[in-house]
Amino acid sequence: MRRHIVGQPRLLKCGLDRVSQPPWRFSLVGICLFALLQAEACNHTNPPAATTTLTLIDQSWVDKDTRGRLNEQLARFTSQTGIQVQVLPGPEAAVEQLATWRKLLESGAEVPDVYAIDVIWPGILAENLVDLKPYIPPQEIAEYLPELIANDTIDGRLVALPAALSEGLLFYREDLLREYGYRAPPKTWNELEVMAKRIQAGERAKGNKDFWGYVWQGAPSEALTCNALEWQVSEGGGTVLDENGAPTVNNPRTIHAWERAARWVGSISPPGVIAYKEWDSFNVWQAGNAAFMRTWTSAYTAFRAGHSPFKDRFAVASLPQGGAGRAATVGGNGYGVSRHSRHPSEAAMLVRFLCSRAEQIRRSRNSAEPPTIAQLYQDPEVLSGNPHYGLVLEVFRQGATLRPSRAAGSRYPDVSRAYFETVHDVLSRKRSASQAAAELQDELLRMMKTPATSPTASLYQGTTASRR
Repeated sequence: MRRHIVGQPRLLKCGLDRVSQPPWRFSLVGICLFALLQAEACNHTNPPAATTTLTLIDQSWVDKDTRGRLNEQLARFTSQTGIQVQVLPGPEAAVEQLATWRKLLESGAEVPDVYAIDVIWPGILAENLVDLKPYIPPQEIAEYLPELIANDTIDGRLVALPAALSEGLLFYREDLLREYGYRAPPKTWNELEVMAKRIQAGERAKGNKDFWGYVWQGAPSEALTCNALEWQVSEGGGTVLDENGAPTVNNPRTIHAWERAARWVGSISPPGVIAYKEWDSFNVWQAGNAAFMRTWTSAYTAFRAGHSPFKDRFAVASLPQGGAGRAATVGGNGYGVSRHSRHPSEAAMLVRFLCSRAEQIRRSRNSAEPPTIAQLYQDPEVLSGNPHYGLVLEVFRQGATLRPSRAAGSRYPDVSRAYFETVHDVLSRKRSASQAAAELQDELLRMMKTPATSPTASLYQGTTASRR
């Protein structure tokens, strides 16, 4: 059973959650849709207000701290513009968020006006989002990290503006590395195995039988897509689909990367790691039972907090290199405007405000979400409270790995599901890596040749066992 620690931030930055969910959770989507349609009906029957009111739907609204910061931002926006903003909470689970967003946009709903957009969603939602280029000066767009602008540009249309960056990093116990004679974190996956094994053996010899060398996220979910993509890209195994949508998984380098990860399970990683998501690895680390952990940038602030038992004993590094170099899956989010909004100009003003330099500087004071504006990585005010941002930018420049959501488009939920379920079979020894890679290659070939399915069918299909 996982143990939740009070005050922890949301760590999930992957954009899709585990496919199989308890049935009662799906009712949240219907409730949210009903509330929105009721609000829309009221807007049509009531006299128009003197002041424009926008509606924003945000996937992070369930987090108390994030909610407080967003309220402060929206109050500043209203003070500056006179435009009121109402916030609609999205479902907590990311798979439900995307399904809700798609249902609203594809139904032509006039509210919400502004949507929070995960980094992997632009290609899925683009058809129903406004091109922001006419509303934002080119010189302002040029301030953002070009890789993120490229990610948010679909068929020449800028459908979202990036607000926050996240990426996979290696967290490590600096004190334990020194104790066992290591001067630096591992540079390669092989070094990680050696160091994790030695530290694990030493800590268990001292009496901590629950200590493990390396924890990560191996549950059949989007989190596993992120981890596995880092393994195979670092070995030169491709990014699941190439830029033209052709599958790239059936190759010796991908097979090698999957086999190595399977070797970790039960040796330097707990047997139960194949059921771990972000919170699970977080809790093992906070309990002092791991030397290394792969997780997202956003965990940094939580581990530096006053209540954290290891706040002065850890550091962060890039993930280990494979034969082809570094790889770090990119996460984060931005904001986009519905093409069905009755107030597109005002909505674009809100997007510009939420993603602006000033607001990103403010967020950097109490949030671990790195900025998306390149020059802020040289800003003394931003760096003073976030010394790890230099590493974040270095990793982004040298190893940023985007999931194949652009190539897959609206099929991405199916592509990711097929990928993480296949990798999970390898980790749990249900199939060999070579067999799994060959079968996944064929499955993706068929998938990319067929029309995209509806949002609900695409996201809520069963697990591997029910598909076969």
